[in-house]
Amino acid sequence: MPLWGGKPRSKLGKWLDARGISQEWLSTKAKVSRNTISELAAGKREPTVQTVRKIMKAIKEIDPKARSDQFFDI
Repeated sequence: MPLWGGKPRSKLGKWLDARGISQEWLSTKAKVSRNTISELAAGKREPTVQTVRKIMKAIKEIDPKARSDQFFDI
């Protein structure tokens, strides 16, 4: 947990926060449940390959050069 008392964030969560992108947007765009996005952004679970593909397709709409290893330890 961060020293300043904020919620723990994964690389995906930090990316969303830095760009002001909502988990709801990503959930809708990627067709992945809101709960899954929330857990991934908090680093509470590991994504399946299929989930990574869906999320990366949505992320590439914002950053075409994005790579999955920037968001997930796979």
